[in-house]
Amino acid sequence: MTFVVSLVLAVVTGVTPIALPPAGGTPDYQLGGAYRPAAGVDIVVRDRTAKPASGVYSVCYVNAFQTQPGRLSWWRKKHPGLLLRDGKGRLVRDRDWPGEVLLDLRTAKKRAAAARIARRWFAGCAERGFRAVEPDNLDSWARSKKLLKRSHARAHARLLVRAAHAERLAIAQKNTAGLNGRKLGFDFAVAEECEVYRECGRYTRMYGRRVIEVEYTDNGRKAFDRACRARGSKISVVLRDRDLVARGRPGHVFRTC
Repeated sequence: MTFVVSLVLAVVTGVTPIALPPAGGTPDYQLGGAYRPAAGVDIVVRDRTAKPASGVYSVCYVNAFQTQPGRLSWWRKKHPGLLLRDGKGRLVRDRDWPGEVLLDLRTAKKRAAAARIARRWFAGCAERGFRAVEPDNLDSWARSKKLLKRSHARAHARLLVRAAHAERLAIAQKNTAGLNGRKLGFDFAVAEECEVYRECGRYTRMYGRRVIEVEYTDNGRKAFDRACRARGSKISVVLRDRDLVARGRPGHVFRTC
């Protein structure tokens, strides 16, 4: 369906069309703190607790497969049954992010409950003016001590796609190149360090130019430079510091091709 036809249908039906990020637009990844985007930036990703950036395509980050750091007490109080536990009853934590506990997505009932929570967050993103959501930790099954399966992640991803689209938001596949997100309904991709892991082509084959590639300074500049030479004129590529600190704070790095 062409853009013109979609727009006409949206006007007739009164339904807001889902807007995709500009293909190859200049991105900034601001999860460590919001700040005014530099001139020429077209796409900004911020946490769901932040306001969207004015005048650009804004993507709302949501931790949809694990708990957000600092929010475990809320989950314990409101939804203790959605926290993944091992055979001894211990919470299963992300080994790389100890403040995050994996969600228990092993049954359809639990996935539905988790998706309802995510949809409320998505709705809040939409109300504030974000155009898309980025649900993180799609690959949490790989860190679940074999308690979760790839099939659980796929099933939950489909629910998240449905929830985002119901709120008239586009939705990104975050990392996990081994899953074909297009078949799950994702609209574009956010790929961290895909040059380092030599998997960027897997994303571009699925999403064409609608890929936001984030490389990090602690890998050195070579990966970023290679990414710019290979894809900088085609997709969105940005170099950021690992902690994604706000501009003006020590360690902040922001470069584009």
